[in-house]
Amino acid sequence: MLASDFETLLTISGIGIAPFSARGAHQTLEPIEATRKLARSVNGVAIDISPPQMRKYATHITCDDMNSPAIDSIWPGMQLTIGCISELSFLTGGSAGRAMVSGSLRFVDSYSFYRPQLVVLVTAFSIDTDEWGAMVSWSLEGEEV
Repeated sequence: MLASDFETLLTISGIGIAPFSARGAHQTLEPIEATRKLARSVNGVAIDISPPQMRKYATHITCDDMNSPAIDSIWPGMQLTIGCISELSFLTGGSAGRAMVSGSLRFVDSYSFYRPQLVVLVTAFSIDTDEWGAMVSWSLEGEEV
């Protein structure tokens, strides 16, 4: 079997990705709760009152595969660097808002797409094993530092 048979775009420094543990991976990026601060003026106009330094991402990674990732010794509060599956984009000529995973930059028309590299603190993880189905489902959640 070739190494490419079980490789994934996802990288997680500190724990790595075990073979056959992330072939069905999905990733969600969303703003952290602290960025969702809206208020209304006396005229009813919505305004953003969140501080700019709170513009960070939360990530949720889920997967169904044959093996578990190397999550032994992972605990909430642990810092990891994640090379994301999810892409972000910006108008070409502008600049990326996050560090890029090396080699992930690509262009479509006037847009630049890249996979961000996020330094996160683990907020939760879980693993579920189906013995008879020979399937391991796992999830990892984190928030950008």
